[in-house]
Amino acid sequence: WLILPALNPAICWELCHLKNFNDTQSAGNLLDLNLLRIFRDYTPELICCNILPFSQVNNLKYKDLSNFKFSSYLTGLIEGDGSIITPKTERSVKGRINYPSIQFVFHLKDYPLASMIQKEIKVGSLTRKKGANAYVLTINSYKGLILLISMINGNMRTPKIYSLYNLIDWLNFKFKEINIPKKPLNNSSLDSNAWLSGFIEAEGLFSVRTTITSKYSKVECKFELSQRQHDHKGNNNLDFLEFIAKFLLSSVKAIRVNKPNPEYRVRTTSLNSNLILENYLNTFPLFGSKYLDFEDWFKVLDKFKSGKFKHKSKFEEIILIKSSMNNARTFFTWDHLSKFYNLD
Repeated sequence: WLILPALNPAICWELCHLKNFNDTQSAGNLLDLNLLRIFRDYTPELICCNILPFSQVNNLKYKDLSNFKFSSYLTGLIEGDGSIITPKTERSVKGRINYPSIQFVFHLKDYPLASMIQKEIKVGSLTRKKGANAYVLTINSYKGLILLISMINGNMRTPKIYSLYNLIDWLNFKFKEINIPKKPLNNSSLDSNAWLSGFIEAEGLFSVRTTITSKYSKVECKFELSQRQHDHKGNNNLDFLEFIAKFLLSSVKAIRVNKPNPEYRVRTTSLNSNLILENYLNTFPLFGSKYLDFEDWFKVLDKFKSGKFKHKSKFEEIILIKSSMNNARTFFTWDHLSKFYNLD
């Protein structure tokens, strides 16, 4: 079982009706891939269960919580790599009751972030996804679903809002006294809240490119977001990606056009674009392993801004930084989780 950093005793491991227990570790401790492999192989299939029995539906209330920074961040995370699932039928072909759910998917290395989010919302089950290096945080209690809707309703910016509307209709039909409103897409400036931070957490990529030739050395700092051109329901993703591209002084490019699922890509192409992103993420920070990639990316960007990368020693330092970013990272610290948003 993983002993997590920076997650204090409020984390509750509830396995059905078994007795609760808590484990903690100081924020300064380090997490490497060897430890990750250990809890990948030996953590139980059900990491945490905090599901309200579906018979307990008294006192279900909708309260607008969309103005929290945590709420906009969580919305971006769901719209980036999450699912809002509403059953089409009350029962499956085998007679089992179908329940709605909201799900978040996290890479194996982002287990501490997944646990932190679960700790703050105080609902849901965190499980290892079979056949993949991923964990899934699933919320399917009525209490949990209404809580999540109260946070993301009014913060959504993508076609996934139609999945939210389906879930709201389902809940309003089942519990007519709740009367959850269906808020429109959020068209406020991206730098007004943490939505883009959450979306980057799920889908962003920070990269450094170095070129060495006999005549000169070149460094490029780039950030990119890629999405399918159409989601699984056929909705086009172009509009919200153009909104992001405009914010980053960039444009949307069609890629993989000859593949079964063509994509759109937004990529920073100038120093000014990178500076906008830097300023935004300093205001609305990342909290997963992408925070570490951003920190390394920023170190290189800082050298690029000052022109120091032109010196041989600095160029070698940049290559070293680049060698441990993204999938090449094997060493993790989680001190930054101590500053995570608090819903309370």
